[in-house]
This record gives sequence, C-alpha cells and structure tokens, in this order.
Amino acid sequence: MPEILCTTVYQFPELSDAAKEKARGWYREAAFTDDWWDAVYDDFERICAILGVDLKTRPVRLMGGGARARPCIWFSGFSSQGDGACFEATVRHAKGSAREIRAYAPKDQALHGIADRLQDAQQRNFYQLSAEVTHRGRYYHEYCMTIDVTRDSPTDQAPAEGSEEAVTEALRDLARWLYRQLKAEHDHLTSDEAIEEGIIVNEYTFTETGRRFG
Repeated sequence: MPEILCTTVYQFPELSDAAKEKARGWYREAAFTDDWWDAVYDDFERICAILGVDLKTRPVRLMGGGARARPCIWFSGFSSQGDGACFEATVRHAKGSAREIRAYAPKDQALHGIADRLQDAQQRNFYQLSAEVTHRGRYYHEYCMTIDVTRDSPTDQAPAEGSEEAVTEALRDLARWLYRQLKAEHDHLTSDEAIEEGIIVNEYTFTETGRRFG
C-alpha cells in the first residue's frame, strides 16, 4: 500500500553552516561543466590572432555525430607540480600587434610585454621571422612546447643574435599567461560566492543536513 512521506526542505540561506558546506560540495561536483574554460579559450584565440599566433586545430567528435575543429590548447591544473598550459601554432609577424593588444587589453602589462618582445624580434629581422610551435610529451605546460624559430630571408640570413631565444621565451610567457587566466576562472567558478549564487538562482532545495532534494 502506498505511503505518503513528508519531508521538510530548505532553501540554501536557511541551512546551517555545516549543511551549507555539504550543499556547496554537491553543487561543485554536480553542476561544474566540462566546458567551463570555453570563455578563456575564446579570449585566448582573439589574443593569439592579434599577436600573429595562428593556433592549430584538431577535430573533436560531437555527441550527435560529426566533428568540429577545436584549437590545439591543453592544460592541467591546478594543484600539482608541473601543471600548466601549452598550445600548438604557427607564428608570424602581425602588423600593429603592439597597438592592437593595448586596445584590446589596456591594463594587461604581461600581454603588452609579450607583444613588444615579438615586435622587437621581428623588427631586428626585417619582419622575416616565423615559428612553429608543437606539443611534445604527456604533460601540459610551457616547457612541453617545441618552438622552432626560422627566418625567411631571400639571402639566407640567420636570425639576428638573441632573436630565437626572445621569440621562444615570449611564447612560453604566453602559455604562462593562459594558465593564469584558466586558474583565475576556475578559482572564481568554484568560490563559495559563485557556488551559492548558482544554487540560489536555480532554486535548489535541500534537507536539513544539506542533501539535495529538488
């Protein structure tokens, strides 16, 4: 014979501190999506385009069949030694990049410095430098990128002294910059404030102990 059971449920603000912590833990596990980094990737793609960094792509299968091209960006994080981010790309001179990056990100001194160093290296080589960036190994950080810098000179001139190192370090700094943005976004999305906002907006209810009810 069916029984009717009555359960008292609570909105998040009505829970005890211990129950709130359990509710936040549930939301972190259940509601955190696999594509939380998409906004950071989109921003990074725009920045790369400004800097002359043409990100390579790879096909990714979709749930309904078919595939889409995704940029060759990888990262691991955020609590282990060796965590970081890396990418694959072809790099060439981008006219006006130092000016454009300041217009796009006026307060980001790190990006300004990267653009200036790439521009300076190009200027010293008559804008003939290019670089191929590939990922190697099974880890994901800036030192997992092989960076091959060459000069397309009609007279077969080698890159000016120090240019290869300057471009290489600038691109590694770009990978470091990406990792910092990913970590900041992750820290924000998993903060108590963001978690509580998500719970309240979605009007989830809980038992007295903080167990999700509905």
